[in-house]
Amino acid sequence: MQAIVIEDKQLVRREVEDPEAGDGEVVIDVIAAGVNRADVAQRQGHYPQPPGASPYPGLECAGVISAVGPGVTDRHVGERVSALLAGGGYAEKVAVPAGQLLPVPAGLSLTEAAALPECACTVWSNVVDRDRLRKGQTLLVHGGGSGIGTFAIQLGKALGASVVTTARAGKHDTLRGLGADLVIDYTSDDFVAVVHDFNGRGADVILDIVGAKYLSRNIEALAPNGRLSVIGMQGGRKAELDFGALMAKRASVSSTSLRARPVADKARIVAGVTREVWPLVEAGAIRPIIDTTMPLAEAAEAHRLMESSDHVGKILLTP
Repeated sequence: MQAIVIEDKQLVRREVEDPEAGDGEVVIDVIAAGVNRADVAQRQGHYPQPPGASPYPGLECAGVISAVGPGVTDRHVGERVSALLAGGGYAEKVAVPAGQLLPVPAGLSLTEAAALPECACTVWSNVVDRDRLRKGQTLLVHGGGSGIGTFAIQLGKALGASVVTTARAGKHDTLRGLGADLVIDYTSDDFVAVVHDFNGRGADVILDIVGAKYLSRNIEALAPNGRLSVIGMQGGRKAELDFGALMAKRASVSSTSLRARPVADKARIVAGVTREVWPLVEAGAIRPIIDTTMPLAEAAEAHRLMESSDHVGKILLTP
């Protein structure tokens, strides 16, 4: 099969061996794969794949099952699925544990479905499963124009929360169209002051992709009993944490990644997304936001677009 491999921090298309379905796995013929910021970090040498995972980048895909491994009884060849991957999506075929498969939501194409698994599982596991966002609360989403951001805005609104997000000025109208109640230009405005002015108390839940650079300001932006989830480190890995400020608000900070979680934990998250989020997608409350679709051979260009942050929503590759 054809796959994109990483050589000297570059993406190169190569002929490689087809994957085989191991115990509890299926092989998917990939129709489309999502491009994520983590793929860029892997290419740069900052985010190696977990032990046993495919060395090729790609954390989500959609396609058709072409082989079923031992121990898999509830999946069949020819079934249309999407999948959360530990790697390998930038290829014509990928092997994946059966517990990480999601159905294709009714009304979506396979290409559209490829835009959902990583975003849906990341946002649900943090904002809903861990941080318990509830109706009437305020969610602050940093990087609203990203794939994660566009999904989080829609999920927050579907859950009955008020949603505030940060983004460049050119993306504001689009994000308001997705349901954001307030969009902040992070290049010119102080999101801490704006969030407190918005509701008088701050954000109940913050979903942050920036990391160290925003840590102290995020804590300032939290409401009493607020929850901060850090899922990215675009602004650095290390920062000083003021426990006094955290304790005064009875707040909490968590930092998670999805890729390295055990297979059983990923299966639990996938089941939660299928149960709680997919009905919202099928009802039209959440839709995949796709900025650009490119051939697999143009993976390097897809990474350049990702690094520019000029996109809104997902970038997809189609083998």
